Amino acid sequence: MHRVENGVSWITLNRPAAMNALTWDQRERVIGLLADASADPDVRAVVVTATGRGFCAGADLRGGPDTGRERVAGDVARTIRRGAQRFVAAVMDCEKPVIAAVNGTAAGLGAHLAFACDLVIAAEGARFIEVFVRRGLVPDGGGAYLLPRLIGPQRAKELMFFGDALPAADAERLGLVNRVVAAEELEKTAREWAERLARGPTRALALTKHLVNSSLDGDRSAAFAAEAAAQEVNMTTADAREGVAGFVERRTPTYRGR
Repeated sequence: MHRVENGVSWITLNRPAAMNALTWDQRERVIGLLADASADPDVRAVVVTATGRGFCAGADLRGGPDTGRERVAGDVARTIRRGAQRFVAAVMDCEKPVIAAVNGTAAGLGAHLAFACDLVIAAEGARFIEVFVRRGLVPDGGGAYLLPRLIGPQRAKELMFFGDALPAADAERLGLVNRVVAAEELEKTAREWAERLARGPTRALALTKHLVNSSLDGDRSAAFAAEAAAQEVNMTTADAREGVAGFVERRTPTYRGR
């Protein structure tokens, strides 16, 4: 399901009977919605959430583009690149801030979907599970990239080696979740955060997101150069001029996302 309200694109996974496991078509739909959010100046924040008792149980591999074809060398890697990795990258590369409102269990790719978001709000009953080891599999969807950067390699290995369910409160303690709220407060809190972001300086937020994400992969000189370039670009925006004018005139600035 999808709707846009008050500058916020709400992407809701809606296969509750399957714990919102993602089919290939659904992943493509979400990737498209994230790209649309980047390109639409009237969309200034995104919320990803779900219906039912699960946030996302991971990937449902039935019905992919190569279904029924004899597997050849390279197929698995190609499927991962085109599927789970592209899906997670779409979240990280979205030019608008993305909030995960995790209503229930997030397992496998579902957990990585949440961890790829810029901010994570979880209901008290939510759980995060690195389920791959239970199936004798290697993590995909960028998990081995995301988790060490969020919580360090030792904690990441613990989650991935054992595959134990991590309650929302423990995820918050580790730094995987920004805020844990009662289930009935989840949508309200996500809306408040998203609409606050939607009132902010959209291009500055996009550039800040890019700086933070890329800083984890480069050295100090590269990070400083990227910061200076981002400042140069941002100072051409109407919101930057409005922000400075608001400071000088001692008033609250009104940002338009331009």
